[in-house]
Parts: sequence; C-alpha cells; structure tokens
Amino acid sequence: MTINCGQLKGWKPEGWSICAIALFSFVAGSLLTARWVHVTQVRADSNRVFEMHVYHTVPGKAAALESRFRDTTSKLLAKHDLKIVGYWVPEETPDWDNTFIFIVAHSSREEAKKNWDAMRADPEFQEVIKSEQANKSVEKIDVVYMRPTDFSPMK
Repeated sequence: MTINCGQLKGWKPEGWSICAIALFSFVAGSLLTARWVHVTQVRADSNRVFEMHVYHTVPGKAAALESRFRDTTSKLLAKHDLKIVGYWVPEETPDWDNTFIFIVAHSSREEAKKNWDAMRADPEFQEVIKSEQANKSVEKIDVVYMRPTDFSPMK
C-alpha cells in the first residue's frame, strides 16, 4: 500500500503520540548530552591539581602583604598563567590574625612547575622578592599541592 501526501491532509496526530515523541526526543537528547559531558570532564580534569599557600606574616604586616598581592603579585601570577582560585584572610580567629591564604589551580604538576619557574625568573618578581627581604612581612610560607577527590564539586 502506498500513501501519498494528499491522503495525509486530514490526519491529525493523537495527544498520546505527540507526548510519546516528545518524551522519546527528550530522553535521547539527555542521555547523549550526559554521556558527552561526562567523558569531556574526566579527560580534561584528570591531572588537575590545586596549590594552597598559607602565608604566616610578621605580626601587624598582614595588611601590607594583602596590599602587595592586590597591587603587584596578583598581576605577576596572571602574567605567568598561574590561575588564582581566590585569596582569603581569616576572620574572628585571633590565632590566625597574621595569615594570608591563596589557592592556585593548575592543569598538572608539570604545568605548575613550568609556570612557577617562569615567574621566579621574571625581573619584576625578583624586585618583589628584594622588597620583601628589605621590609620583611612574611615569617613562613606553607605550600600544599592537592588533587580533587572523585566526589569534589570543583575538579
């Protein structure tokens, strides 16, 4: 049996068939999208690491260090592809009054090393170091590399 377009003119789809087609399209699209997003995330983030710096300042020098990062160091970090997640200063805890914290995201440990080496070789950064040595605002720096867990919202 052959149907030509003229025979379909009077055909009107039933409500259930429209719902079934819409539901099928939605499910198929969702499954394909979910599969594509998952594969992309796993491959892109498999080596990503975060680096936390905790600066313990000379008492009363935390504000000076914060200003240095705001005015100079943050620009140098960006120049050398060191991607800052954020900067923090503790609140309401006297034991941490002289503390400044920041976290950097790297695509891998190798990339972190390459970018830090480039920053350390930068004459502008060497000037920042000379200034720090002359004005001594930092007592100690703790650095920790961290990898995200498989259930971490940030990867």
